[in-house]
Amino acid sequence: MPIASPSAQLDPEHEYRRRLDILQELAARQRLQDSRLGYLTLSIAITGLIFAVWILTLHTRMIYLVLFPASLFVFSAALHERVIRALRRSLRAIAFYERGLARIGGQWAGKGETGERFSDASHPYSRDLDLFGKGSLFELLCNARTGAGQETLAKWLLEPASPEEVRLRHTAVDDLRGRLDFREDLAVLGEQVRSEVKPELLAAWGEKTPLLESLAMRIVLPLLTSLWIFGLVAWVLWGVHYIVLIVSAINIGVTFEYRERTKNSAFSVEAASRDLKLLSRVLARLESESFSAPKLISLQADFRKEGLPASRSVARLNRRVESVISRRGQIVSMFDPFVLWSLQWCFAIEAWRRIHGPSARRWLAAVGELEALSDFAAYSFEHPADVFPEFTEDGPCFEAEAFAHPLLPESRAVRNDLRLDREFQLMLISGPNMAGKSTFVRAVGVNAVLAQCGAPVRARRLRLSRLAVGASVCVLDSLQGGISRFYAEIARLKLIADLTRGPLPVLFLLDELLQGTNSHDRRIGAEAIARSLLERGAIGLITTHDLALAEIAESLRPRAANFHFEDRLENGKLHFDYRLSPGIVQTSNALDLMRSIGLDV
Repeated sequence: MPIASPSAQLDPEHEYRRRLDILQELAARQRLQDSRLGYLTLSIAITGLIFAVWILTLHTRMIYLVLFPASLFVFSAALHERVIRALRRSLRAIAFYERGLARIGGQWAGKGETGERFSDASHPYSRDLDLFGKGSLFELLCNARTGAGQETLAKWLLEPASPEEVRLRHTAVDDLRGRLDFREDLAVLGEQVRSEVKPELLAAWGEKTPLLESLAMRIVLPLLTSLWIFGLVAWVLWGVHYIVLIVSAINIGVTFEYRERTKNSAFSVEAASRDLKLLSRVLARLESESFSAPKLISLQADFRKEGLPASRSVARLNRRVESVISRRGQIVSMFDPFVLWSLQWCFAIEAWRRIHGPSARRWLAAVGELEALSDFAAYSFEHPADVFPEFTEDGPCFEAEAFAHPLLPESRAVRNDLRLDREFQLMLISGPNMAGKSTFVRAVGVNAVLAQCGAPVRARRLRLSRLAVGASVCVLDSLQGGISRFYAEIARLKLIADLTRGPLPVLFLLDELLQGTNSHDRRIGAEAIARSLLERGAIGLITTHDLALAEIAESLRPRAANFHFEDRLENGKLHFDYRLSPGIVQTSNALDLMRSIGLDV
């Protein structure tokens, strides 16, 4: 059960540990109850069995006395099952808070949902900014129980929203941030970690024309089943066999007539609706919460437009689907042609599809948005120093104070400032290896993505306009495709250049620009690319360890300037401060790094 918080203003780590201690004590008591009830149930079963044998052997007239130990056994078993369910819930809640502590402590990578299926190498920034995969932004944020929630979170990370929509999401996150009991409830619903419902399959199934539609048959089929059962009873009790034979022939004929449509109906719904029980529980929890943010109230209203709550509708569909699946059982399959089991349930499912099917897509979309907003709220609760960005119409603009990379633990994150606008469009950053250039570039990109999808950002303040982000940070060659690294990079640069023809100003992030070619061509090509992007109104960063490229900033003044990260060698060890400083770097550490790992240079 949810554990009430002592106050509205909470330290996330302290609150998680407080709740975790309570839950661990509760789980310890439940384990003890589980053990005791297990032994008690076993003892009752053994004693009852001995008693039953004794009664059957010596006192058959008193057989009714066996009901007493049998009743005790059923009561004890039911109580034991209840304790087991409570223990499982406690363990799931413990795991929920342990994951939260891992995120706060920076030990979360590789323990969550990576979202790798959403990664797209052709996207302007998905792979370059580590949005998906182990240790990714998606893994840090995602707590969604349903596929709809995961898909919505991925979509928001990949597609920036309008400032108006972002502001609505901000108020929703504010509303959800302190609802820790709500997030715990969502986390412990059902045994599975994730619902296996495929949102698009279920939504598409709901929108298709029903395969079985006949009100008359929905009335006739139960009558035929009842007649067959009556005929069977008449045969056993009175020896009248012709009724069951006639009705059997009719029912087999009906089964044969509808066999293809029954098979197609059952197959289509089974493929689209795995684990509907968890989805219905998530819906029920979302329906029961009282929200204050307009966006949350609007989303919640989508679950009630047909009168019957969406959770009850989905639960009803789940029961019908489970009944159809049961046709594979040996006993059900044996009697299926005579009692028309599969056909009746398929008619019931198709009736559900006719009434509620068109609403399934809207329900799933609302669930997805609510879960994605809850993910942002959890991140906001766990990182109280992170702020919501401010949006301006005076673009292009990216102005950040004391910002850092959200994937780094706070204890390791070094904060810097940055301002890019129409007067100052390009920062060319030089520096030695491992000095922090790539991390800085990614930090800018990830915060821009978070800002434009409605999440808090890792900064003391961030002011920006709407921006189309384009990055060339993680460029890979392709042996199978016969593509060199240089060709892959210029293809990515072409993609970023094409973005500048769109409606939004571009924020470009180019790490080690054109490093796959010779210094002469690199210098000419890099300046041409930078000049072209700036003339099209783009703003951005270029990093390099090739000091020849530093001349580009001089040729583009005052719209561009050189900045650098540097290191220092102390007692044979390299030290980095990861602080951005004006000017061109004056140090190089390549040889020192080579010597530090034992290479003879």
